[in-house]
Amino acid sequence: MKNWFQNFIPLATTPARKDALTIANAGLSAIDSEDVVMQNVRIEQGDTLVVKDQKIELKNFKTIKVIGFGKASCKAAFALDQILGKRINTGIAIGIQPIACENIKMYKGSHPRPSDENVKLSRNVYEMSQGSTADDLIIVIVSGGGSALLCWPKEECDQGRKLYEEFLATGGSIRELNTLRKHISQLKGGGLARLLYPATVIGLIFSDVPGDNYDLIASGPTYKDNSTIKDVKKIIEKYKLSDYKLTETPKDDKYFEKVHNIVLVSNHLALDAMKQESEKLGYTTHILSDEMYDDMDTVVQKMLEAATDNSVILVGGEPGLVVNKPGGTGGRNLNMSMRAINKVSKKDTFLFLASDGLDNSEAAGGIVDYQVKQKAQELGLNIQDYVASFDGYGLAEKLGYTLMTGQTQANVSDLLLLIRK
Repeated sequence: MKNWFQNFIPLATTPARKDALTIANAGLSAIDSEDVVMQNVRIEQGDTLVVKDQKIELKNFKTIKVIGFGKASCKAAFALDQILGKRINTGIAIGIQPIACENIKMYKGSHPRPSDENVKLSRNVYEMSQGSTADDLIIVIVSGGGSALLCWPKEECDQGRKLYEEFLATGGSIRELNTLRKHISQLKGGGLARLLYPATVIGLIFSDVPGDNYDLIASGPTYKDNSTIKDVKKIIEKYKLSDYKLTETPKDDKYFEKVHNIVLVSNHLALDAMKQESEKLGYTTHILSDEMYDDMDTVVQKMLEAATDNSVILVGGEPGLVVNKPGGTGGRNLNMSMRAINKVSKKDTFLFLASDGLDNSEAAGGIVDYQVKQKAQELGLNIQDYVASFDGYGLAEKLGYTLMTGQTQANVSDLLLLIRK
């Protein structure tokens, strides 16, 4: 099993910390984008493409194209390039860390905010998709982060930036945010499927949304959208957002008849691998939820209440955070780390991990226990001051509990664990 943590040894100062890092390693290894593609995609009998249980006869198509967008897209596209090779006629992937390969062009876009560069790159996707025919097989890699990276036209980008900033202060859910995103775009909410019609489309889905809400991944470019402009207006009114120029998503079933969306990765995969590793280490293990959206203090409290001696509690999700002032540092996981410090007992070790390796900072999250609590007391730090100013990364740096992985090029929501020795 690969060690994803660059600072594993400095952090592993207790048996519980070492176990927590080992369990988290198992989760990240299970969702490695390149490995997942290699395990689920293959060529059989010379000309049959097998994707999980789906079989596609390549001889039925004149052209094979690959389109990718999101944090997992470059690694996944690289693996597809290894498998399909010269069979790929053309391909493009927009991600966060391009990899050189022979048949697919890769580009680096911006995330989490859409940018003019993303519009420029997405234009290539738009132009490649236009004029698709029934003789085309198009493999589309859909992964977390694609809502920002796939951004067309420029009007969507401009509205998307404003929406992202406004929505941060609402505490609303990813479902609500991505429902809004679907209705300001030509490609999201099934728009890409409409553009690719009448080609055969294989959607390789790398889910970053907790639970089974796969139509929300990258705001669902290859899924039929059931929401309407009326639904979106209710969300806008609920959070008192600005006015947006809205467009209806495609509703005609014909655009989706030849679209086959296949889920390759979700947080189930990571949590199950973490559970297996935890049990191998001798812990009684419980997956508390794979779809946790509660506010952060509630999440921490629920994990503490579920723990028993010699147990591991696992959670996948995106705990709620309302950011109501500028200037903070770090993301959800470093924020939860701060909130857990004053609540840990001598038996407890928390690990909060952003599975993409970037918790709105160069850190992937934090690991906190009674040692951290004692160090904060020794340094005379008021944890609540840091919580109030959203300075999660600043506190983690002072107390030395940052998790450092670098970009994992995967993304399946946040992964949280509590060990009680």
